[in-house]
Amino acid sequence: MSTVNIVVMGIGTLALVVWLIFFVLGNKYDGMFDSLNEKDFPLKEIYGVGYAALETFRYSFNSKSDRKLKHEIEILYGDKYAEYFLRVIHAQKVTLSMTLFVISFVFYGLTNEIGVLLVMFMFSGLAFYYYGTLTHKKILKRSDEMLRDFTEVVSKLALLTNAGMILREAWETVAKGGNTTFYQEMQRSVDQMKNGVTEIDALYEFGVRCIIPEIKKLTSTLIQGLIKGNSELAAILQEQSKEVWDAKKQRVKRQGEKAASKLLIPMSIMFLGILIMIVVPIFANIGA
Repeated sequence: MSTVNIVVMGIGTLALVVWLIFFVLGNKYDGMFDSLNEKDFPLKEIYGVGYAALETFRYSFNSKSDRKLKHEIEILYGDKYAEYFLRVIHAQKVTLSMTLFVISFVFYGLTNEIGVLLVMFMFSGLAFYYYGTLTHKKILKRSDEMLRDFTEVVSKLALLTNAGMILREAWETVAKGGNTTFYQEMQRSVDQMKNGVTEIDALYEFGVRCIIPEIKKLTSTLIQGLIKGNSELAAILQEQSKEVWDAKKQRVKRQGEKAASKLLIPMSIMFLGILIMIVVPIFANIGA
């Protein structure tokens, strides 16, 4: 066995021992992850490994990036569970990164290729990065889903308020009309109103949760309408309905242009491949 093999396998053995120690220490935290969704949190059964490591090194969960992550978690899961999911996400990314790091040495033992070891190390680092940014990606996806329903919701609210329905009733009626993210957030606001939260506060929190500028503008308009009166609100909503339809047309146009530009890459690759197929035989015949 070469010196390199001895050193690598020695480091691998040490990494495995450390992983097993944290696995044993993390057994007491297993109940903390039982309620998690397996789809969003794969291999949740071993998250105790990462959490035990964080607790051992007394991680504070209070860095600048943690505060930003906590804000994103509040948008997705609510401020009540923000602290819990902050710890879960850290445990997830540390656990999966450490696990892939240990598995890297197994692959090295099977292949005896240092390149394979380095690639697996890269995957270990990518796992740490990916699961740390997954919350932000979920928010972007959620925002896109909400924008798709935004125009329809504004139009319905404008129609109902113009027909004489007060905003609270119009909001509740529209909220029952779908089950996508936008409608679910509206239903959440309806529940808040039924539990004693004022309409203005419920709408303000709705805008904070949605974070999208267009929706924040809508909630600001609705709050102003509540203050000025329902007659003013109907006219304002009609005007905003026209604006959001124009904005949607522009957004669809931009998405079409973006899709067209993305097609240029595969088309260029195909063109290059065809060019190579034509040019290479020509030069081969010239050489002959």
